[in-house]
Amino acid sequence: MAAQQTVDNKYVYDFAEGNKDLKDLLGGKGANLAEMTNLGLPVPPGFTITTEACKAYLATGREPGGLAEQIEAHLESLERGMGRKLGDPDDPLLVSVRSGAKFSMPGMMETVLNVGLNDRSVEGLALQAGGRADSAASGGADRFAWDSYRRLIQMFGKTVCEVPGEEFEHAIDEAKRAKGTVNDLDLDADDLRALVDTYKKIFAEHTGREFPQEPREQLDLAIRAVFESWNAERAVIYRRQERIPADLGTAVNVVAMVFGNLGPDSGTGVAFTRDPASGAQGIYGDYLANAQGEDVVAGIRNTVPLQELERIDGKSYDELLDYMARLEGHYKDLCDIEFTIERGKLWMLQTRVGKRTAAAAFVIAGQLVDEGLIDMDEALHRVNGAQLAQLMFPRFRLDHDFEPVAKGIGASPGAAVGKVVFSSDRAVELAAEGEPVILVRRETNPDDLNGMIAAKGILTSRGGKTSHAAVVARGMGKTCVSGADELDVNVPAKKFNVAGQTVNEGDVVSIDGTTGKVYLGEVPVMPSEVVQYFEGTLDPERTDDPLVRTVHRIMTHADARRRLRVRTNADTGVDAARARRFGAEGIGLCRTEHMFLGDRRELVERLILAGTDREREDALAALLPLQRADFIEIFREMAGLPVTVRLIDPPLHEFLPPLEQLAVNVAVAQERGEDVAKEEALLAAVRRMHEENPMLGLRGVRLGLVIPGLFAMQVRAITEAAVEVTRAGGSACPEIMVPLVGAVQELETVRAEAEKIIAEVVGDSGVEVLIGTMIEVPRAALTAGQIAEAAQFFSFGTNDLTQMAWGFSRDDVEGAFFWRYLELGIFGISPFESIDRDGVGRLVRIAAEEGRAARPGLKLGVCGEHGGDPDSVHFFHEVGLDYVSCSPFRVPVARLESARAAVQTTGSDPR
Repeated sequence: MAAQQTVDNKYVYDFAEGNKDLKDLLGGKGANLAEMTNLGLPVPPGFTITTEACKAYLATGREPGGLAEQIEAHLESLERGMGRKLGDPDDPLLVSVRSGAKFSMPGMMETVLNVGLNDRSVEGLALQAGGRADSAASGGADRFAWDSYRRLIQMFGKTVCEVPGEEFEHAIDEAKRAKGTVNDLDLDADDLRALVDTYKKIFAEHTGREFPQEPREQLDLAIRAVFESWNAERAVIYRRQERIPADLGTAVNVVAMVFGNLGPDSGTGVAFTRDPASGAQGIYGDYLANAQGEDVVAGIRNTVPLQELERIDGKSYDELLDYMARLEGHYKDLCDIEFTIERGKLWMLQTRVGKRTAAAAFVIAGQLVDEGLIDMDEALHRVNGAQLAQLMFPRFRLDHDFEPVAKGIGASPGAAVGKVVFSSDRAVELAAEGEPVILVRRETNPDDLNGMIAAKGILTSRGGKTSHAAVVARGMGKTCVSGADELDVNVPAKKFNVAGQTVNEGDVVSIDGTTGKVYLGEVPVMPSEVVQYFEGTLDPERTDDPLVRTVHRIMTHADARRRLRVRTNADTGVDAARARRFGAEGIGLCRTEHMFLGDRRELVERLILAGTDREREDALAALLPLQRADFIEIFREMAGLPVTVRLIDPPLHEFLPPLEQLAVNVAVAQERGEDVAKEEALLAAVRRMHEENPMLGLRGVRLGLVIPGLFAMQVRAITEAAVEVTRAGGSACPEIMVPLVGAVQELETVRAEAEKIIAEVVGDSGVEVLIGTMIEVPRAALTAGQIAEAAQFFSFGTNDLTQMAWGFSRDDVEGAFFWRYLELGIFGISPFESIDRDGVGRLVRIAAEEGRAARPGLKLGVCGEHGGDPDSVHFFHEVGLDYVSCSPFRVPVARLESARAAVQTTGSDPR
């Protein structure tokens, strides 16, 4: 028992003790540092504090018992291995303290470098640095030591003690202005020593205490700050955006420092084993000489392409390429690598399965199949429906005379057009008003996350493909152009200058995240190549586009592997035809109420105003051929595929003028002495039918039972259309769906009438008409066993089922309080967007199980908006539904996700 307790309370792991499969415990960064250590790559020594320690700390507000002792033991081991002690005045060991959650959350949590420096050890660091080479490099060892110290105070102050980061930025900007430079490398040792004094004063002013001089106190406070950063606002927002569970916690990695800011023979960089933007094979990344790692991702200085490292340090370059190849072969995926060179010695600081654009995800998956590293089932796992949807977004049409005013780095592809804004708050404000915006910054930082989510695109004047803006934008699927250094961005003045022109906040710009080009004004867009492929206008066998070829290849495999069929929601022949081109295998929801709009409103008014049976029958007879013609068109387009037609669902008064408007019109006409007999009759009918809550009133099956002949007319129109198409040599498979059923007796009544009409019309045509119901009332789900005795199929209307299960109106709550529920974490995502598995999902599961128990072989589908949501599709597969139905544009997404649900492989998580 004691031995088991020791294992359970192990909160700290040396890198040699872990591996890449321990991400739940060690976080992604810690698990991969351990994996690289075990592979024999040059990783600075260190240890990882587990996510379990973080969760215990967050639950109680204090470190769990035994953690301090375990940290001390691993720190002593690290000191023995390095031959130095943390913060020793003469020869100090310095460490970095870095977060590392299971899923990559770039820039969302905290990092503190150079922990262990103080007023005494900074001198020892200078002596140590000077003794590592024959001569001090680029400004000398003193400069390096004081540069490292100012970085510690800045990062520690902002991260651990919540000192406003701009206070430090203003101070270093002032120091550079006094020196007459814009480059921090031009600050010498004396300048940096003075800057450290300034930073310490800023720290004291904001915290009420001196900067801590005790190295172990620095370490402990930094570790706690990383724990607490898990619940920082930006981390919470990012998790919601990326659907990362909130209860995972973060690990903390304590790593011996290696220094890229020792001079021109040192540096830091980020490398990708393939292009994260396009998926093309090659050497991609950024390198920055005489810098620490945060300088690269922060975008404060423009980097050089990774290929330049071959000229700068050929030995390190060759070693890096070897390690990159080894890591990609080992992980069997695109790897994102951070490295530092310390006076010619290459150190590997991190690797992870790299974030990539949607296009790159598909292209890389195809490449890895061709290279024999993965199979096609695993390729399905490497891509997802959200990425496919991004590929279907339009791109710029540049067949007109549009000249770019600037060109940066295409960091995350797409075509984005919007009004320029210079702050995250303004982006959120305008986006909430429905305005498309482009967030423009010199460089973004984690505090800009809200604005990045709200914006259509992000444009920065600094940074590269590995800057904060680029990495976060790629993860979110946002268009991003970074490093457009022709832009002179003035955030306080809310403007930027480029090509002799001034662009002010509110002006419209267009940015191309593929080419990196920036245009003034609105550039028109055109369909993407992927949409052209789905539309059938681009032959995948005759194009050189690797993306289109790969999408075709993966979708072909997806269709072969999925169990769920995919239908579409379509009300017209045009929609049906487009959905078929997108791969729809039938119609899961044809809304007949849409057929009563436009010129047909007058006939609906006649039906509503009918004072006698004859008048009502005449109105229905006038509607019958119109409905029949609609169904003929749809059946022809679907060519024998199943078509589920929902009988009229909304209350009839929705087809009439609003009560208040009609009352005013009648009153005004009466005042003028006009003949308003017809309008008065209409007003009387609207008043008679008015309901306080029509969504819970006379609609669906209730309307069909109360208005004699209404459902009968629709059933006749559907059946006659199917027979006509069949006798003309075509094929039709109609399925009549009765909406809003809550009791089996309702369905039995409608079915009895419908079957008489069907038998009369079908004759010897061979047409088979199924009759089923929509499960959208909670009582229907809970009595599904009874209802199944009268139904040949169920289709789950999850929009209404969600509305009624939660007890709120989907038309009102989004703007009323959903924002607050999302903010508080009550919702991770709107239940109208992704199925609520625990509540609404349970109703679906109950109905599916009890329905099939009563009627084996009962056909089950879903036709709410959830039918095209990737996560929801997986749930519907698990529950055993036969098909999902969604809008035409989402059909390819549902096809792909249905296959991914069927395959259920265990490769890398695409997040």
